[in-house]
Amino acid sequence: MKLSVIYHSVSGNTARMAQVIAEGMKSVPGIEARAFSIDAVDADFAGESRCIVVGCPTYVADTSAGLHLWMEKEMGRLGLPGKLGGAFATAQYIHGGGELVIQAILNHMLTMGMLTYSGGGSRGKPVIHLGPVAIAGAGDTEALMAFDDLFRLYGQRMAEKAAELFD
Repeated sequence: MKLSVIYHSVSGNTARMAQVIAEGMKSVPGIEARAFSIDAVDADFAGESRCIVVGCPTYVADTSAGLHLWMEKEMGRLGLPGKLGGAFATAQYIHGGGELVIQAILNHMLTMGMLTYSGGGSRGKPVIHLGPVAIAGAGDTEALMAFDDLFRLYGQRMAEKAAELFD
């Protein structure tokens, strides 16, 4: 089963975390996962994907302009109704609004007919209510590494839910 992680990244932080989510997805047997920048989405692969996770950096407690424009103009071309969706964010500050970015992405997914999932508290600790947020300064790989396990687990949980729903 194909799964896609689609992201907008400026400093490289979001791109890195998208790759970590894809790693977590691939840990589930039978899953083929790939991560794509919004500028280089493989439309065929994403169109065949049963689950799409979208993420971006947080700008003024909102999505990046690049991702917002992509969601309005391009996202709907991927045949989204009935697919599983999830969201993640990166931010430089814990109070930067990462959860608001995730909510904005999930709102777009819902209005396009997607089923959204995060696992919430149903999967136990660590609890990922809406989606994971990584906090690090621009290009601070060392700080990002503290979030690898959380993002990898999120990818695994999304893949397991996709397999449960669509296999």
